[in-house]
Amino acid sequence: MPPLLDRPLPTLDAWVAHFRDAPVPVLADSADILAALSVNEDAVDAHTLAEALGDDPLLTARALAHVGRHHRRDTGIETLTAAIVLMGVPPFFRTFADLPTMEDRLADWPAAQEGLHRVLDRAHRAARFALGFAVQRVDRDAMVIREAALLHDLAEMLLWCHAPALALEIAARQQANPALRSEAAQCAVLGVALADVQLALMKAWSLPELLLQLADDRRAETGQVRNVLLAVRVARHTALGWENPALPDDVADIAQLLRLSPASTLALLHEIND
Repeated sequence: MPPLLDRPLPTLDAWVAHFRDAPVPVLADSADILAALSVNEDAVDAHTLAEALGDDPLLTARALAHVGRHHRRDTGIETLTAAIVLMGVPPFFRTFADLPTMEDRLADWPAAQEGLHRVLDRAHRAARFALGFAVQRVDRDAMVIREAALLHDLAEMLLWCHAPALALEIAARQQANPALRSEAAQCAVLGVALADVQLALMKAWSLPELLLQLADDRRAETGQVRNVLLAVRVARHTALGWENPALPDDVADIAQLLRLSPASTLALLHEIND
């Protein structure tokens, strides 16, 4: 693993190149699951593996990037399940044996581990909301939409893994000034916005076109992108409870997307959250 960064890189291209080439650490739980299942890999299929590992956005990104680098881009591989099916279960186990873990990477940075876990918790809730909205909309790409929400803040996760001091500085600035927007804090500390890094990184990894579209907040006029964005938004605004003053606007926008009343929408949100 490359050394941890303690100062910003000079350009967007430099950030993308660093994240593109640095091995993506996975969660220790995922590494343990892989080790346990590999003992009897003949009894494991792609769906079992994906179900066991699918809540780890870092491993999911690593798998999709591997497929992007080693297979044709037009394979249509948009989910972890599809990536495992394409690779085959035994090759998947061989490729992802003995992976570096986030916990080892940040062993000397407990505050950074806490910061990353907050992002992971938000990603898990966003994925649940996104899937719930997509099912309500009868969207055939529901599982891809779920995965797009899970990966929406991947660049922030990678920043915690590879530049914890800088991630902590961003968090400290926002804590000192709650009105400071995330993008402004990122640009002040890093010189770039993480959303821009993420889109460029996904292209560098040759991730599929649908995931690229769903990750592009500028395409918010499409129903699928709004599905992802609103799931991420409500997950962020309810991270500390349901009293956030922005929540009524979220409910109104989600109600419009799902063609439900605000009361029915709020009930659905609580049902998904439970």
